Amino acid sequence: MVSFESDYINGAHPKVLNRLVQTNESSQSGYGTDEFCESAKAKIRKAIGDEKADVEFLVGGTQTNSVIISTMLSDDEGVIAATTGHINVHEAGAIEFTGHKVIELGQKNGKLVPEDLKKYLEFFYSDESHDHMVFPGMVYISHPTEYGTLYSKNELKSISQICRKYKMSLFIDGARLGYGLMSRKTDVTLEDVAKYSDVFYIGGTKVGALCGEAVVFTKNNKPKHFVTSIKKRGALLAKGRLLGVQFDELFTDNLYFEISKHGIDMAEKMKKMFVDRNYEFFIDSPTNQQFVILNEEQFERIGQEIKFSVWEKLDGGRTVVRFATSWSTTEQDLKALEKVI
Repeated sequence: MVSFESDYINGAHPKVLNRLVQTNESSQSGYGTDEFCESAKAKIRKAIGDEKADVEFLVGGTQTNSVIISTMLSDDEGVIAATTGHINVHEAGAIEFTGHKVIELGQKNGKLVPEDLKKYLEFFYSDESHDHMVFPGMVYISHPTEYGTLYSKNELKSISQICRKYKMSLFIDGARLGYGLMSRKTDVTLEDVAKYSDVFYIGGTKVGALCGEAVVFTKNNKPKHFVTSIKKRGALLAKGRLLGVQFDELFTDNLYFEISKHGIDMAEKMKKMFVDRNYEFFIDSPTNQQFVILNEEQFERIGQEIKFSVWEKLDGGRTVVRFATSWSTTEQDLKALEKVI
């Protein structure tokens, strides 16, 4: 059965996997102190245009979100996120488990609206009893969002300015960052992400790696004893070379961007297939996640041959489902989908 269930259903990109095999016999120090991690960090710094940035590698997205948020917030602070934000919906309370509240704000197309953020903060600090409330210490956004939508450069700039005013950190979850950067409808570059955020990460798990995320601190603001905190929270890999090798290869000859573009190209072709057959979309996504509304007959028929993710139920027996492309999606996969829809 062909699967569009998610963008991490396959293993690693062949070049990444080959590099792991080629370097397998090399004896290296552990916990990310190896030569491959150092090389990968240098390449990432060059790619973001910031030679002074601090880069660390963690094992997965949930661990990364949890470690970053819990180490950058004080014990009286929480993190602002959209109601649909990944840390608020799909991370099993991992953030709250660290003792920090996720402060929900309404969203529009999966995004925080700068004006809504501003109004919330004005309201919070105008409340005379705010000393009895959880202080907002960070803003969390993902790019792309859970609905495949993207922030514009102006939106990032506005959110960043609001964060500066209220002395909060801006954290950008980049689990699918490659697909956002290579979208045909974005004006945001990797350099912009680094410029406007205080910390972000470059997702590997969903963009060609077996596992791993590269965390980047851009304002000389890496928390004290950060590696110790990573280990304390169970997110430090003893064979850190595994992560270093993968990111070193992903940032060689623009591989990360090339395979992300492939995922976008496949998504655009998929989107056209659904449009040509008059399927209804739940949201207009410019990235590798496409959200299609299926009636009961379509849901049953397509589901017999194609795997997809169920997103939410609508009235009249309709269901919002997600079809996700990735670096590993092939033309044959699209033909199989085209045949059944």
